[in-house]
Amino acid sequence: MVLQNTLGESVDLGRLELLAADIVEGFMSGFHRSPFHGFSSEFAEHRTYNPGESTRHVDWRLYAKTDRFYTKRFEDETNLRCHFVLDNSSSMHFPKSEIFDFHQLNKIGFSVLAIAALLRILKKQRDAVGLSVYSDNLEFYAPEKSATKHHHLLLDQLVKVLETENKSRETDTYSALHEVAEKCHRRSMIFVFTDMMEPNGKLENLFDALRHLKFNKHEVVLFHTYDQIQELDFSFGDKPRTFVDVETGASVKTYASQIQVKYKKAMQDYFYGIKLKCRQYHITHVPVNIADNFNSVLTSFLLARQKLK
Repeated sequence: MVLQNTLGESVDLGRLELLAADIVEGFMSGFHRSPFHGFSSEFAEHRTYNPGESTRHVDWRLYAKTDRFYTKRFEDETNLRCHFVLDNSSSMHFPKSEIFDFHQLNKIGFSVLAIAALLRILKKQRDAVGLSVYSDNLEFYAPEKSATKHHHLLLDQLVKVLETENKSRETDTYSALHEVAEKCHRRSMIFVFTDMMEPNGKLENLFDALRHLKFNKHEVVLFHTYDQIQELDFSFGDKPRTFVDVETGASVKTYASQIQVKYKKAMQDYFYGIKLKCRQYHITHVPVNIADNFNSVLTSFLLARQKLK
């Protein structure tokens, strides 16, 4: 199956790569002299050549201009290991969409494109990358590798996530993260994309799993995805509506305007509680409104990468 966006363009592996390239290039074009060496340019800086060194990285063009030997110092000489963990439960497919629209993404579409963009950067840096996809169980796991064929495998899996029919699948981030922690034996950067919509009473369990990753010396970044207008502001007007839990099927009929104030306060408290927990366990928490661009994701990734080095 191949999804179609609003412009009638197919969203297959090739299209996903092109969209990812557009996101990365648009982000990097904002830097004149980027502080993130090795990402917006091929090398970080020049240094004086020392006699006896390999001439492999000598900048011969600079030698022709200055009559002096300089070598290029690359920032990607130390390769890293990165693992993406993607929540594919039913709540991540909200807001419901029959087509893939780049300009109006749901949470799963935003997360897939964000990961694809980061994969493009990591491929250029020759870093080893892995991917886990979960809902009520670990649906897919691929260990960290840097080969081009492996990158295509991960992108193909992301396309399959977009193609997956949105059935009622609950969230079990707790079990999935524990499995990932057991499988990732070497220190890595772990990037988790989830909306944190855990069943009642299981949020503390989720942080136990995140602590498991931290205990194993991984650098953990939690990308907390949400829809600002519908999930936080609860903007549904004054008409009576039926609200359905996409994971359990439970429903309730109400006027959104009558409960909007209490709902917003409850969500603000919930988000603040998550922020405090992340701070307590030294987990980088990045709230991501899917209506915004990808800059917060890419910036957080680059900062985390430099921190791990």
